[in-house]
Amino acid sequence: MYNDKVMDHFFNPRNVGEIENPDGVGQVGNPICGDMMRITLKVKDNRIEDIKFRTFGCGAAIATSSMVTELVKGLTLEEALEVSNKHVAEALGGLPPQKLHCSNLAADAVRAAIKDYYERQGIDVDIEVGHDEHGH
Repeated sequence: MYNDKVMDHFFNPRNVGEIENPDGVGQVGNPICGDMMRITLKVKDNRIEDIKFRTFGCGAAIATSSMVTELVKGLTLEEALEVSNKHVAEALGGLPPQKLHCSNLAADAVRAAIKDYYERQGIDVDIEVGHDEHGH
């Protein structure tokens, strides 16, 4: 059902854990499948210096969390906000159609953490956290 890349990120997930005193925290969940993701990040000079995740969910949810942290680490906040759910699924070499909703959570959790960071800085920015059918 899953390709080798997805399996690798499931069995050997990157950036697992929680950052102490994070600059931003994003927590999202999908009530339908019960998956929960929590992303914590450190920001330095407008870049994601470090990022970690904790995910409660299926193999695809864990793999997409791992992949999204790899994709955005080192990016500026603006660049990280451009990373879509579709990018995450493509970077993993594709996901089974019934598991695509898991990749929606991964990008959303990053967006939620960045939104939290901006709010903590007192910066009012309109970041939408949520997804549509097209993975935007």
